[in-house]
Amino acid sequence: MTLAVVRSRGLSGMFAPEVTVEVHLANGLPSFTLVGLPDTEVKESRERVRAAIQNCKFEFPMRRITVNLAPADLPKESGRFDLPIALGILAASGQLTQRVLDRYEFVGELSLTGELRPVRGTLAMTYAVSKVPHAQTPRGFVLPKENADEAALVSGIGIYPAKDLLQVVAHLEAEAGNPQARRIEPHRAAVRLTPPAYPDFFDVKGQKPAKRALEIAAAGGHSVLMVGPPGTGKTMLAQRFPGILPPMTTDEALESAAVLSLVGQFATQRWAMRMFRSPHHTASAVSLVGGGSNPMPGEISLAHHGVLFLDELPEFDRRVLEVMREPLESGRITISRAARQVDFPAKFQLIAAMNPCPCGYYGHKTIACRCTPDMIARYQDRISGPLLDRIDMRIEVSSLTEDELVEMPDGEPTRYIAERVARAYDRALERQGKPNDALTAAEIERVCKPEGAVKQLLHAASVRLGWSARAYHRVLKVSRTVADLEGVDELATAHVAEAIQYRRSLRET
Repeated sequence: MTLAVVRSRGLSGMFAPEVTVEVHLANGLPSFTLVGLPDTEVKESRERVRAAIQNCKFEFPMRRITVNLAPADLPKESGRFDLPIALGILAASGQLTQRVLDRYEFVGELSLTGELRPVRGTLAMTYAVSKVPHAQTPRGFVLPKENADEAALVSGIGIYPAKDLLQVVAHLEAEAGNPQARRIEPHRAAVRLTPPAYPDFFDVKGQKPAKRALEIAAAGGHSVLMVGPPGTGKTMLAQRFPGILPPMTTDEALESAAVLSLVGQFATQRWAMRMFRSPHHTASAVSLVGGGSNPMPGEISLAHHGVLFLDELPEFDRRVLEVMREPLESGRITISRAARQVDFPAKFQLIAAMNPCPCGYYGHKTIACRCTPDMIARYQDRISGPLLDRIDMRIEVSSLTEDELVEMPDGEPTRYIAERVARAYDRALERQGKPNDALTAAEIERVCKPEGAVKQLLHAASVRLGWSARAYHRVLKVSRTVADLEGVDELATAHVAEAIQYRRSLRET
């Protein structure tokens, strides 16, 4: 038979559509044609596949070879189609039994010697396949052995790691009934069972108000802006923040790992670890939200279910910061290009830090500020009002004198703060099935409905401070989290008053 069909997977954002590799051999002058919207990397597979087949002692057919990658309107990229193309050629030329090919999907880049090299996104592929309803058992995945650990994290899919083309062919022949061929044993994931290690709040002396605010933010999923002079511990606090977040669920860990897999940054040692991404203030909009001709995830997606820390917030280009407004609300980012549109998840927790003025020492206890009021105003106005309106909590991180730093006791260990956060987080999940920051407007009215003195306090603060409807709802969400940390159902004026103080303007810090 001169036609063979092999199954593989492409990548389009977090979606992994099935790609059918059709190989046809015809009479005529020898040629090797690839169709189906392949990019340069895929087109170059012709030479890799030819050399790999020959160096594995198979016969490369000197005929007219046509390889179609279907569907034709889906762009194909990377070398992941080398292995299915090579298997299709072997099957179409009668060197490989075809009837077992439909039991598996194949991905892998071939070296000239026939060895399989790792590819990006294998975990994203298996994760996407696991989310598709199947009328029957999903096909097994044959892939390079270096990708086996991450791909096997998704349960319910058989993972078959191979080191080279010869091993794959031997496995397929064994499946076809050849007693002399050797099968590949399914791979099981080697998941780290020890909890992830984070920096400890024990190292941070003082800053009790800032720690309290971060505890509330962790329990409710709220965003935070820390304002204070240089050296007060803003970065130290942010780096220790992931350690007090609630433990990741299996689905959250898989989603986070799948995004990292798209850019080749996932390792099994990072399983169930909250990501802490800290891009430099010179980062472009594309690096922050994702993009490119072949759209890839940016920092906000790589921080999915983790923390995005933006230090020196006013130093970021204003247009770069504005692109975060939509994902802060929706938890997703859509990247549109002329030929395609892809979605990436972006449920990150924003922790930002900034100095109060250009010189950094406005409000410092021992160092005088050299900035004029106009300079301070221009500096703080680099952050737009709409973006500030989406940040739930704004806190001051004050400076400490040398004597205060020496005399203060060590900070509270992370594990104690994390226990309180976990109890409050679980309380919210039992009540509404989601963290408080994810509440919709209708759910806020049901869960956080203010009454009596609480309603009067909110009304007075809203009128005096000129809140938007968004700011009003965000204060209610933070109030609900404060009440959850205390283990009470009804909002009290103390809960609302604490939430109101976190809506202070930058001028008041």
